[in-house]
This record gives sequence, structure tokens and C-alpha cells, in this order.
Amino acid sequence: MDRLSIKRLRFAAIMGMVSWLLLCATEASGGQPVFRPVNSAYEVEIGTSHIGDTYLSPLKYTGWHVAFQYERLQAMKFSPEGWRQQLRINGEFNSGDSPSGNSSLLYGNAGATWGMMHVWRLPHGVVLAGGGSAGGDVGCVYNRRNGNNPASVKADITVNLTGYVTWKTRLWRLPVMLRWQTTMPLAGGFFSPEYDELYYELYLGNKKGLAHFAWPGNFFRWENIVTADLDVSYTKLRVGFSSRIYSTEVDHITTRIFSYGFVLGVSGDWLSVSPRRGMPDDTARIVYAY
Repeated sequence: MDRLSIKRLRFAAIMGMVSWLLLCATEASGGQPVFRPVNSAYEVEIGTSHIGDTYLSPLKYTGWHVAFQYERLQAMKFSPEGWRQQLRINGEFNSGDSPSGNSSLLYGNAGATWGMMHVWRLPHGVVLAGGGSAGGDVGCVYNRRNGNNPASVKADITVNLTGYVTWKTRLWRLPVMLRWQTTMPLAGGFFSPEYDELYYELYLGNKKGLAHFAWPGNFFRWENIVTADLDVSYTKLRVGFSSRIYSTEVDHITTRIFSYGFVLGVSGDWLSVSPRRGMPDDTARIVYAY
């Protein structure tokens, strides 16, 4: 058998696999067109923060916390009923004062995660979802009083466990969806210099030992958010509470950044329709994210 025949066989096998996957997807949807609205949410958090970083100071700083988050949840195309994909983009800014009040720490961070979760529908309107996600964060802690080395950079890439549980109920006549979502890294990598290593030394070329393997023993981050979506109109009002625990310990440097905040936002389902497919009709199936 010549090379051309082998290539033709490989191409036929690939096309056969693609056709089989498309057939499975069509059978799973019962041959009906499936529309998957996107649930988007925009949130603002305001609360308190506790910042500690022994690279900059041995003291714990306490102050205020503000954060913004965008969340996008949608049913997966290959299995709309059973799987969800979620994108989360957030940015936060914290400020804390020392116990004596004569110095302060500033902390800023931006991050994004994308993940997939399987959905289980339980009795009494309870929905459970669990899966994994991957993402990264980059931020910096800044000490105004340190003249020689005032900043401590934070950066990481992690693989996480994530999941949520929802319950749809009513508050008098008002439909309400209660939700709790949690995310925790399992493994990854993060940046940290040595305890007494200046960033100027990194600039001069001393770049050994800056990347570290992250696992729950030296890198712990636990994010929780509890919300209630109030169905007041086509756009829902979201209220809730969030907490973030960030803790690392490597190269004799300990970092602790805790933040707690009240959440206020809006959420809603949005459907993008292709001009070729048109608007959903009576034969179409619409699978909402929640």
C-alpha cells in the first residue's frame, strides 16, 4: 500500500469519526434545532480586606476591598442538557493600614478562568454542577514606605476544581434563584523570588528559582460566592456575599490576602440568532444555562 492510499484511509477515518459525532449530537437533541442562550452577569463587590506579605512587612494590614467581575455561563454544544461552560473575568483592588496606622499596603489583581461542569438535576428544584477550570492571575502588593523594594509581584497559572448548586424558589410572588459557587486550585505554577532577593537583581539577570510548583500545601486559594437572583424583570437583580482566601508560603515568604464583600449586580439570558437559522420556532429546543 502506497503513501497516497494510507493518507486517503486516514482522511476517511477522520471524516467518519466527525460524522459519527455529529450524528450523536443530532440524536441527543432529537433532531431539533437547539438554542443555547448565554447567561451573563456583571457584579460589583465592596467589603473589607486583610493583607500580609512578609517580603514587604511582618505586619498585617486591614482596610477596604472593591472588585468587579464578569461571568458568562452557557450550555455546551455537544451536550446541552448535561454540560455547562463558564468564563469568569475579575479585577480587584484592596487597601490596608498597619495596626499603628502609619503605613499602608495596596494590592491589585486581575484574573480569568474558563471551565466545564457537568450538571445533575436533583429533586425539589435543586441543580448541582461540578467540574474543572483553568486560569491565571497577575497582581502586585505595594508598600508605600519601602523605598528600596516597595513591590511584591503575584502571578500564577492553575488548574482548579469548581462547582455550584442552585435552588429556584419564590419570595412571596417573586421568583428567586439561590446559588453558591466555589473554586479551589489543585495544581499549577506561581512566581516568587527569594526572601532577600531584590527585583533589581532579577533585572540584572538573576532569574533562577522564580517559578514554583503550586499545590494546596504551598498555594491555597478558595473563592466562594453566594448570590440570589431576583427576577424583577427581563434583567435580574443579583445580591449576595463573596469571600476570597489567598495564601502562599515559599522561600520563607508568607503571603495572606483575605477579602470579604457584599455583591450587587445584574444578570440575564441573551440569545444570539444567526440570520441563516432565524428565530426559534415551536420545534426548537431552548436550553438555558441555569
